[in-house]
Amino acid sequence: MDASFGTLGLWGLFASSFLSATLLPGNSELVFVALLHHAPELEGTALAVATLGNTLGGMSSYLVGRLLPKPHEGRAVAWLARYGPATLLLSWVPVIGDGLCVGSGWLRQNVAAATMFIAAGKFARYWALAEGLSLFRN
Repeated sequence: MDASFGTLGLWGLFASSFLSATLLPGNSELVFVALLHHAPELEGTALAVATLGNTLGGMSSYLVGRLLPKPHEGRAVAWLARYGPATLLLSWVPVIGDGLCVGSGWLRQNVAAATMFIAAGKFARYWALAEGLSLFRN
């Protein structure tokens, strides 16, 4: 594999994973799988880059929640109020995850706990994708 492909692919993955964790479209799963298909040796690095980008994107949604006025009660806010930051393990779920991150910021939940749970959920999703892809490689 060409080193420039790997570098550009990882930057593209970072951008896509960041955008995917915001209200903007990003399709990071497709980029992640495509990169691993063409450069399986980058699996560990790609997993770290995708997790970092997606976590930072989730934390940007958390920050938006911190900056907005007090929320009206909704399902995501109710879950967060009841179960706390651990709910953010579901931050990877499309549509719901964005609301959970914003709601966590609205509720002023602990930023360190929010970051940890968001990162764990995002990592688990990309890890599952990598493991699933490896089943088809062998």
